[in-house]
Amino acid sequence: MKKVLLPGIVVGLSSLILGMAISYLFMLFPTVTADYNNAAVMRPWDDPLMSLFFVYPFVQGIIFAWVWDKSKALFQGTSAKRGIRFGLAMWLVATVPGMLISYSSFPLSLLTIISWTVSGLITSIAAGMIFAKINR
Repeated sequence: MKKVLLPGIVVGLSSLILGMAISYLFMLFPTVTADYNNAAVMRPWDDPLMSLFFVYPFVQGIIFAWVWDKSKALFQGTSAKRGIRFGLAMWLVATVPGMLISYSSFPLSLLTIISWTVSGLITSIAAGMIFAKINR
């Protein structure tokens, strides 16, 4: 449990911070801002269910930590290479299919989907690098 819970929380915090920073950068584009402000698609920030937005990275971090613990022997090389490879694998499994279905199902701009995809890539690689450093 120690190999999963603590690293998962660390990764959750880093993912929350990185994800929010990336979102703010992409909100410089008017189409992304319009998507976030579209009440027909997104809940308003004052909706209590939006608090789950801040829980999501921690849930994902703990799940990623569990997957890392079970699969870390598959990733060879330096800590950085192991972390990047794990992050890319998790991004392909956890983000890419979700973004494909999001783009096909919701009236969101391609740029919003790209921003989420980029955010998922960066946070997944960061997660892998953290796991490779603290949980060999």
